[in-house]
Amino acid sequence: MTSATVLSGQLAGPVLAVYQQDPKAVGGSLGWSALVSVIPLAVVLLSLGVLRVRAQWAALAGLVAALAVAIVGFAMPFGMSLLAAAHGAFFGLFPIMWIVVNALWVFNMTVATGHFDVLRRSFGTLSSDRRTQAILVAFCFGALLEALAGFGAPVAISSVMLMALGFRPLRAAVLALVANTAPVAFGAMGVPVITLAQVTGLPLHDVASMVGRQTPFLALFVPLVLVFLVDGRRGVREAWVPAVVSGVVFAIVQFVTSNYISVPLTDILAALLSAIAVVVVARAMPHAPWAARRTGAEAEPEAGGGSLVGAGGPDSSGEGTGGSGRGGPRPTGGPVPAESSPEGGEAVATVRSGARVDDPREIRRAYAPYVIIVLVFALVQLPGIKPAVDKLKLAFHWPGLDVVAANGKPSSTTQYSLTWLSTAGTLMLIAGVIVAAVLGIGAAEAVRIWGRTVADLKWAILTVAAVLALAYVMNASAQTTAIGLLIAGAGGALAFLSPILGWFGVAVTGSDTSANALFGSLQVTAANSAGLPPELLAGANSSGGVLGKMLSPQNLTIAVAAVKLDGQEGVLLRKVVGWSLGMLLLLAILIYLQSTPVLGWMLP
Repeated sequence: MTSATVLSGQLAGPVLAVYQQDPKAVGGSLGWSALVSVIPLAVVLLSLGVLRVRAQWAALAGLVAALAVAIVGFAMPFGMSLLAAAHGAFFGLFPIMWIVVNALWVFNMTVATGHFDVLRRSFGTLSSDRRTQAILVAFCFGALLEALAGFGAPVAISSVMLMALGFRPLRAAVLALVANTAPVAFGAMGVPVITLAQVTGLPLHDVASMVGRQTPFLALFVPLVLVFLVDGRRGVREAWVPAVVSGVVFAIVQFVTSNYISVPLTDILAALLSAIAVVVVARAMPHAPWAARRTGAEAEPEAGGGSLVGAGGPDSSGEGTGGSGRGGPRPTGGPVPAESSPEGGEAVATVRSGARVDDPREIRRAYAPYVIIVLVFALVQLPGIKPAVDKLKLAFHWPGLDVVAANGKPSSTTQYSLTWLSTAGTLMLIAGVIVAAVLGIGAAEAVRIWGRTVADLKWAILTVAAVLALAYVMNASAQTTAIGLLIAGAGGALAFLSPILGWFGVAVTGSDTSANALFGSLQVTAANSAGLPPELLAGANSSGGVLGKMLSPQNLTIAVAAVKLDGQEGVLLRKVVGWSLGMLLLLAILIYLQSTPVLGWMLP
């Protein structure tokens, strides 16, 4: 039975209270214990999904519920439950938000100097074909934004860029949401999988390798879906080459990087190389309709110099269906330029002849931050350097948190470890210093931008700290163990259901990181009890979660705000829900087959 026993003799001085976990603490019943353990999760999900409470307050409410269940239901000492929460909150700050802050700092410096706009215009000049633009902007550039900024930035920025290229607002939002799937698990320099590894106690390499053998299959489909959304079956027939090239290259690079190179670099390399691959193939096939280019002078109107016809109202032309629309058929075999549309009435960008053309040197400087990041991370991976920096580790037993599992063995939930120099956050800080010098930003201005970044992220910092605190309390008190043991009764079907749980978590919380923190340990406990590989179900939680992001209220709100379609969240939800469920079904089948001899060879 759950107990706080008293042990002495291991350390001289005061007597130490040790808490022993018991997944059947409530009435000696696993069922009742699991049911009570669901309360903190229900508080978070209902607060977000039904009461529409802001994320930080929902997370804090869930934390309070988790503490109450731990203390009252599982007899965890009050002080020890608070220590478990402090342990989780500290991990939420270092390394999780340490990574996010420094990654977003680099991004904000490019915005402050105008080099982000240069990069955006550079992407806009790569093609005048609407289908190729959707791939390059929504899929490739959106993945690059996900790699660095995350937290809604890819959807907001990609949708605005697509509107500037002539897409109608609703279509731009749909494309941005659907594209923001494959890169999510490795977004923000790998924060979701790093969090997943920490809360489950599994090695980061095992977790990242498993996710890297699941999400690449989504990358194969997403570009084709984008082309279909833009131009229907005709688009797939005419522009399948760039869709397949970008998807295959992204999938291969995502797999190789996550398994063998560097988890934080996964999305950066996949995004850049997939975009480069499309451009290279387009140059090799200059007469293909989808390869048509727009010149720099045609790329974009000057600020305030152009207008988006119809950009202020909702789309009423049946967007997202891929049909030919109101304008009648278009001759097959030609590009779909910004001035024409498969729908005939699609909004177009009115471009003035005095459009801005960027200096090639500024274009190179716009790409420089991403090259610098790759080089800094690659340098740390060199055989002569990696062992040395990995030794610089902060590792200790969390003071006062003495927890043993039901079998009497010490629980892994009491340990804290951080390789402080080689962690992605510190490497991003180093890269950021170099980026500031390259972009001509002085030290004082760089520090000011860093401070503003922290201030902008204050609520995100509170949310992540509260969610991780909640997760650590549930793990330390055996609440997640109770739930995991109960759902393990699903047996082999658990592999099919596992990504659906992750999908549900992200659909409600809007964050793959939060869903991994809430359900990651639960998935591993269930896997161990059901005789399934723990890394398979842990990875499935994150992989399934990426498909729930396009349905989350937070992302829908960001999308409609970006394209100025306030109040149209329901319309947008109906446009994307089918794609989310369809790809979720395919992913669930894949993961189930990975749990069987059919695809079991895919496991790391």
